[in-house]
Amino acid sequence: MATKKNVIQVEGGSTPASSQRVFTPTAEAKAGAKQNRLLAVILWVLAIVAEVVAMIILFKKDPEVALTTGKRVLLIIFLVIDLILLIAGSSFWKKANRLDPPSKASALFGIQSQLGVIMAVICFLPVVILAFIKKEYLVGAIAAAMMIGGGAASADYHPASQEQYAAQTSEVEALTGKDFVYWTKSGTKYHLYDDCRYINTSKTTDIFSGTVAQARALKNISELCSACKDRVMKEKGISEEQLQQATDAAKRAIDSSQPTEPQTTAPEE
Repeated sequence: MATKKNVIQVEGGSTPASSQRVFTPTAEAKAGAKQNRLLAVILWVLAIVAEVVAMIILFKKDPEVALTTGKRVLLIIFLVIDLILLIAGSSFWKKANRLDPPSKASALFGIQSQLGVIMAVICFLPVVILAFIKKEYLVGAIAAAMMIGGGAASADYHPASQEQYAAQTSEVEALTGKDFVYWTKSGTKYHLYDDCRYINTSKTTDIFSGTVAQARALKNISELCSACKDRVMKEKGISEEQLQQATDAAKRAIDSSQPTEPQTTAPEE
C-alpha cells in the first residue's frame, strides 16, 4: 500500500543499481562540497581576524593595569564574533564532508573530519594564553570556555567516509535491488518503504526520496530503519545468511576498490 503523503524526489543523485561499489560523489555533490568548503574557509579566516583584533587589545594592555570596562566589553564582543564565525564555518565544512566524504584509508581522514575542532583551538588558544600573561583572568576564562564550546559545536560526531557510504548503499541494493530510500525532515533513519509506519504518520506532511548518499548529505541520516529491513527480507524471502553474504561480498569489493557483479540475495520465483 502506497503512502498518501507528498513524496518529494531529490534531484541529482540517482544511480543505476549496483553500478558501483566504491562510493563516488556526483559532479553536483562535488561542486556543492567545493562551495561549502570555500565558505567555511572564508568564515574561518574572518574568525581569525576577529581573534587578532582581540589579541591587539590585549597586547597593548599593561599587565599591572586592568582593562577599562569599555575595552573589556569590546574584547568580549570580538570573541563572540570569533565564536559565531567559527561555528558557522564548521557547519559548512561538515556539510561539505557529507557531500564529498573522505576515505578512511587516507592519512588525513581524522584531520579533514574534525578540522572544525582544530580551528576552535587556533581561533581561541592564543587569546587564552595572552589573556593570562596579561593578567586578564576573566577574559582568559571566557575565551577558554568559548574554545571548548566552539570545539564541541564544531566536532563531527558521525564523520562520513566513502567506505561507509559504499557499505550502506550496498546494503540497500542487496535488499531492494536499487539505491533508493525515503526519509523525513525530522527523521533519524532512512526507509525502504514510503508507507513505513514510522514516517507515514499524521505528523508527517512531506516524505523525501533519493539515494543513501543524499539522505546523509541533506539530513545526516546514517541508519536504516530496522522495520523496513525486516519487512523487505520477509517479503522477498531473504535470510540473514543471504544478506550477510551479499554484504560481505560488497565489503570485499569495497576493500579491493574494484567493481563487483550484482549479488542475488533472494530466491528466484
